[in-house]
Amino acid sequence: MNVRTHAFRLAHGVDLRKAIEHYVAEHGIRAGCIATCIGGLSSAVLRMPGATDFSHLEDDFEIVSAAGTLSVNGSHIHLSLSDREGAMRGGHLDYGCTVRLSAEIVILENPQQVFFREYDPDTGFRELTVTDA
Repeated sequence: MNVRTHAFRLAHGVDLRKAIEHYVAEHGIRAGCIATCIGGLSSAVLRMPGATDFSHLEDDFEIVSAAGTLSVNGSHIHLSLSDREGAMRGGHLDYGCTVRLSAEIVILENPQQVFFREYDPDTGFRELTVTDA
């Protein structure tokens, strides 16, 4: 397998999810995953497990980790954050997470596969499907 590594830094004020999706689209990544994501946020928008609404959080947060599958055909990203006291929050990453100072992201790409997201009536969500490139 020929895995490609992509590494980039986001500046203050950037929307984390939009920037990751923009990078994926700009580089034509069809099957990728987040290897690491660290940095800070000044606001966060997360969907907690089982919730239908998103939580909007305003504070100084540290990005402890992010994980997700990435593709020009749709992505799915989860985010873990800590607040000023070290209390952890996590959930499904949505638009509106604003980078504070900077964020560093490393993506691994597998050019031999293609990720898609297709509606699954059992879960009610667009779920991952994988094909060979």
